[in-house]
Amino acid sequence: MFEYELHQIRSAELRREAADERRAREAVRGARAARREAAGRAAEGEVHTDRTRRHWFTRAA
Repeated sequence: MFEYELHQIRSAELRREAADERRAREAVRGARAARREAAGRAAEGEVHTDRTRRHWFTRAA
């Protein structure tokens, strides 16, 4: 009976560790997704500016 209780305790401990690792992975994945989304929005904003385009060469006659 004692061995069975040890087995149950160990099993519960492994389940808790697995759940903690799963939560950690989800947090990292969420943070990455948020960074990607923020970078995408920042890049989008740079493309559409109201400034006039600077011409580097004079126009040909």
